[in-house]
Amino acid sequence: MFVDQVKIYVKGGDGGNGMVAFRREKYVPKGGPAGGDGGRGANVIFQVEEGLRTLIDFRYQRHFKAKRGEHGMSKGQHGRGAEDMIVKVPPGTVVIDDDTKEIIADLTEHGQQVIVAKGGRGGRGNTRFATPANPAPEIAENGEPGQERYIVLELKVLADVGLVGFPSVGKSTLLSIVSAAKPKIAEYHFTTIVPNLGVVETEDGRSFVMADLPGLIEGAHQGVGLGHQFLRHIERTRVIVHVIDMSGLEGRDPYQDYLTINQELKEYNLRLTERPQIIVANKMDMPEAEENLKQFKEQLQEDYPIFPISAITRQGLRDLLYAIADLLENTPEFPLHEIQEAEEAGVHRVVYKHEKQEDEFRITRDPDGGYVVSGEKLEKLFKMTNFNHDESVRRFARQMRSMGIDDALRERGAVNGDIVRILDYEFEFVE
Repeated sequence: MFVDQVKIYVKGGDGGNGMVAFRREKYVPKGGPAGGDGGRGANVIFQVEEGLRTLIDFRYQRHFKAKRGEHGMSKGQHGRGAEDMIVKVPPGTVVIDDDTKEIIADLTEHGQQVIVAKGGRGGRGNTRFATPANPAPEIAENGEPGQERYIVLELKVLADVGLVGFPSVGKSTLLSIVSAAKPKIAEYHFTTIVPNLGVVETEDGRSFVMADLPGLIEGAHQGVGLGHQFLRHIERTRVIVHVIDMSGLEGRDPYQDYLTINQELKEYNLRLTERPQIIVANKMDMPEAEENLKQFKEQLQEDYPIFPISAITRQGLRDLLYAIADLLENTPEFPLHEIQEAEEAGVHRVVYKHEKQEDEFRITRDPDGGYVVSGEKLEKLFKMTNFNHDESVRRFARQMRSMGIDDALRERGAVNGDIVRILDYEFEFVE
């Protein structure tokens, strides 16, 4: 099964907890605090694996949780950092944040890596909190939670040449003859519903990857037929080979087909029209084909090369493959994103966006009258607080006060004894 889009959940490993420990030995007169720091949580890393061709593995495993770091130990020993979680993806994978729709990475080369979820740092042990005023602190942090998010993986096939055209014009037949690929071929529309890739070698030893892409019809850029699935894969190709059925057997006008397909490419992404195009007049062994080709050439306004072939009788294939190989040698790769393009040209631009600063916390009321305090920064501090030690609890109370949460609760009408909730925990508001 060919899977080219999937949504998954990733979570970096939590940091290990710091430790509260003390050391007092016979010949160590000032032992003092000896709690070590926790280890770093593991990152979730995507790495390109050349042998993979599809995202099928992600159909069966959609959750990736990295390991947490080791906890700190006594005698000042730090916990070990966790080993990063490496997840293999096929070349051509685009990684998109599901919430912001921002592109995290565009993975194309073997071995290329990107961190998609960072592990949390380890919590500090009580040795870190010793000061002259408090030489024996009973404070230690829990590990920082690892980053978690939903991401969408999209696969865009990495082929040098993309075959485009209406269904049943002979794209699959052409690919099966010029390469070792064995696509499904039948006499009905949309036989090809997944891209087929084949390596083509010319007689003079040059080779390139050709993709037979699902048939395109009018309205494809809006998702009609196999629209978006098809168009997603053509974005990568450097040369477009436009296959047209010159026999007109299905009652369609070859020139009209040509205009329709090019319009769809333009509507989907204007960059597609910049790619060089070769027109292949297929099915030239049929009776009406010669007359139709003559008429087509008269109507054609663009200066694209036209190659009359018959995929069945193999007529004209040698010249076509040579022409494609020549064109590829003179055609640079088209980067997917403008930023990549600017970098390749040696121009480095920094884009500054105005983003409204989020509030550090929010206060809402539950139906029972309790106050609910939430916010990313506050919840992170809360998770990193070890509530087994009074000093840690007092430190968290000071942090809340410095954020202005106490005053904000008073403004909302909180009085002594009112319930305050953070995540799943409840506290009493004390003046």
